[in-house]
Amino acid sequence: MSDATPDYLLRQFDTAWKLTSIHLDGLSTADCLWRPARCGLHVHQAVDGRWMADWPTHERYDMGPPSIAWLTWHICFWWSMMLDHSFGDATLTRESVAWPGSAEGVRAEIDRLASTWLSVLNRTTSAELRITEQTRWPFRDRPFGDLIAWANMELTKNAAEIGYARFLRAVAGPQDVNNLSRSTVD
Repeated sequence: MSDATPDYLLRQFDTAWKLTSIHLDGLSTADCLWRPARCGLHVHQAVDGRWMADWPTHERYDMGPPSIAWLTWHICFWWSMMLDHSFGDATLTRESVAWPGSAEGVRAEIDRLASTWLSVLNRTTSAELRITEQTRWPFRDRPFGDLIAWANMELTKNAAEIGYARFLRAVAGPQDVNNLSRSTVD
């Protein structure tokens, strides 16, 4: 084996990234803010103008499906947290991660995070995959390779959820398409 990140982890990321890109391409802000049901995780514009995300209090199905805005925020959240806690000062919190406010903004932020992550993958050695020092969020004391595999899986999951929501939006009736939520948070 070479001293670089194994090809299978890079291929896994590449596949996850392609799936994500397909579902982000052509995404509009209205698509993001559309709610697929009367309840579900979403983003809300705070009085300071920042878009803040709901946080689940449980994970039962009756919570409802998340909006695309929330799903894209979730990608920004976990990727930012993982990078900060693995390579930064580990002070980033959920409340510090706002939704960018538009489809264009979220695409730019996710592209930035993907580029940063790919840079990490390309410089990670096989030996570093086995050490635990950089694995500090969302779990600890596991090999860094486990974190890479988790991130690839999480990206794939979020991309699939965005794709499913886009399919629902594409066939929604007129009453459903106008179901935008721009409520504010106090």
